[in-house]
Order: sequence, then structure tokens, then C-alpha cells
Amino acid sequence: MKNFILLILFISILNSCGSDSLPKPKPYLKLQYPEASYIKVSPDCPYNFEVSELATINFKDKCWSTIAYPELKATIHITYRPVNNNLDEILKETEKLTYEHTIKADAINMIPYENFEKKVFGKLFNVEGNVATNIQFQVTDSVKHVLAGALYFYTKPNYDSIIPAIKYIEKDIIHLVETLEWE
Repeated sequence: MKNFILLILFISILNSCGSDSLPKPKPYLKLQYPEASYIKVSPDCPYNFEVSELATINFKDKCWSTIAYPELKATIHITYRPVNNNLDEILKETEKLTYEHTIKADAINMIPYENFEKKVFGKLFNVEGNVATNIQFQVTDSVKHVLAGALYFYTKPNYDSIIPAIKYIEKDIIHLVETLEWE
């Protein structure tokens, strides 16, 4: 009996000398967004474009508009400005608004866009970090029209948490710019 107890004790000691037990890793939320489908919006304005069917668009005075994503708690604010021999002034003003985020931004990346056939030329600014607006864009025909937009979330900026939503809406903004037509 003594030998049996010693054998069990010896086996228990050997079994306890295994690998360290580790806590379970913290799970991360995997966000899945629906496949985007778009509808053409033709307001009584000198432009038209396509927006996501998941968004709600609302036009205001001066052909300004908002494109709301209620489920993502986000809105794209769009401003329209006619050009009256002041194109450089308007474009500098919109870029100035983007670069005011330099204080809090980790980086500001600019992506140019050109479509000579449709006369659509612009820039998309990706502002990384805990800033008020992570995506801004400006588009012009270089003669008569400027359309500018900024993406805002109705939450405290936490870039790491909202980056999946930013990337999802960024695709919609790129689609908006690619489908933009001046009238």
C-alpha cells in the first residue's frame, strides 16, 4: 500500500511539471458589414453621384447635403461651392481644414483622383489618429464646381475602434467620387 501511494505521488509530481497554463486570449469583435449596393442620386443641383443604399441622404440649401449611416453613427457632410474665379482660394480653404488636424493626427495621407473624361479631379485625405474627421475629400471640374466632404462619427474619436467603419465608408466615398458627374 505504501508503494502504491508513493507511485501515485510520483506520477502526480511528474504530471504537474508540464507547460504553464496560460489565460485564454482576449477575443476581438469581428465586424461584418453588408455588401455595398448603390443608387444614383440626382438632386436639383449641378452634380449627381451614387450613394450606398444603406445611407440616408438629405439635401439642404446651396446644394449642401449629408449622407448619414445611422447604424454606424456616422455622417458625411458635403459642401458644394460654385467657382467664381476663386478656385485656388476654395481648394486652399478645404485643404486648410484638413491640415488643422495635424496636431492630433498620427498621419495624413493624400490620394489623388483624376478622370479627364468626366472632368472630375480631386483628392482624398485619410487622417489617421484620434481626430474629429478621419476622411476628407475635395473634387472639382477645375472651372465651375467644387464639392468637398468630411466624415464624422457621433462618438469620441478612438481610431483603433472605428477603423473598420472608416474603411467601410471610405469605399463608399471613393465610389461617390468615381460616379460623380457635373451638369
